[in-house]
Amino acid sequence: MVFLTSGLVALLGLGLRSIVNVKSQDTVAGVASSQIVTIDTRKFNVLGIDGDFRTNASSQLFNPTNTTPPFFQAFDPAFLSVLGKNPSIRSIVSNPSFAFAHEAPIWLPSTDEVFFASNDGGPLGMSDINNNNQYAKISLKEVASSIQAAGGDSVNISVTKLDLPDTVQMTNGGTGPFRGALLLVNSGRGPIPPSIALVDPSNPQNTTIILDNFFGRQFNSLNDVKIHRQSGKIFFTDTFYGFLNEFRPSPLLPGQVYRFDPDTGDVRVVADGFNKPNGIALSQDGKSAFVTDTGTIGGTPTDPATIYKFDIDPTTQAFLNRKVFAFTDAGIPDGIQLDSKGNVYSGCADGTQVWNPEGKLIGKFFLGTLSANMIFAGKGRLVIMGETSIFFAEIAAEGFDLSFES
Repeated sequence: MVFLTSGLVALLGLGLRSIVNVKSQDTVAGVASSQIVTIDTRKFNVLGIDGDFRTNASSQLFNPTNTTPPFFQAFDPAFLSVLGKNPSIRSIVSNPSFAFAHEAPIWLPSTDEVFFASNDGGPLGMSDINNNNQYAKISLKEVASSIQAAGGDSVNISVTKLDLPDTVQMTNGGTGPFRGALLLVNSGRGPIPPSIALVDPSNPQNTTIILDNFFGRQFNSLNDVKIHRQSGKIFFTDTFYGFLNEFRPSPLLPGQVYRFDPDTGDVRVVADGFNKPNGIALSQDGKSAFVTDTGTIGGTPTDPATIYKFDIDPTTQAFLNRKVFAFTDAGIPDGIQLDSKGNVYSGCADGTQVWNPEGKLIGKFFLGTLSANMIFAGKGRLVIMGETSIFFAEIAAEGFDLSFES
């Protein structure tokens, strides 16, 4: 989408090159890449009475240079530290007819594989009230060898489907490993309840359901999950997408965030007051939580498209002191991850957006298409779910260990 017209440029009295800097094999603050576009947001603070204002946050994306995706869109020099000296981003697997790469990404260090789920009930998801979605994996060793053989161009590696038992329906969130297993949260399908499952990555039929109700009531459709690494407790969101996508019955509970202790069986609500709670992330020190609210899904632009930050009570682990962390400019903030420096990453309508720890948007992994989640796969590797494609970014930033083994 082209956001700026030539008429607007003339209105501002500016040439395009004075608004944005498009770098081609050039150097910006010591960073060299043909895929970096730097933008001075001060040039867009006033668009004028005849400005080309956006009227749809999902279909009209902020790409004033009309650069072909994927590329890095930098709004602040801090993003160049995230990218490093010679960043790159490319598609590594694509299937335009199937949204195979939606959510629940988990990196398994022992095998260097990334696991993920297809879209559950959404467009191109090939799943509905009568059909489960797919959980699958790719090998990052194959990614590396394929990129080398292709001379750095985009590649199309193989995807391996996992054969999960019938108790696991419509997987949407995942993290871990948790005590050696993949930790999945599932939306459920029809009368089959939403659940939390532990899956043996080497033998997926060896799966254990560890929670499927709140004191006898089914959850609505579990969405995302993280492990509190300091305590081993599991935090997850429950929302209404199963009902909205017509594969779950009417909701019986509010959209909430829960804490589950897998050792004692205690399950409790730790945060409420959301429209549609979605992604969740915990800080590396376990003191803060981030939750995305995707209320604007459904076509109401005045509902939340917001990331909230909370303090985690050191005794009860309730989420306290709710505050707005960020509001996305493109679609909604879906899945969410943090890097080792405290920067916050979220999947949005244009790709993956990145905010610094204070909530300032510093840059984007601009895909030109929806991204629901992403996962760090060791130092300098970010794997981004792009629905019908998976993107692989080689950068400087790294995540932190999301597993729990004690």
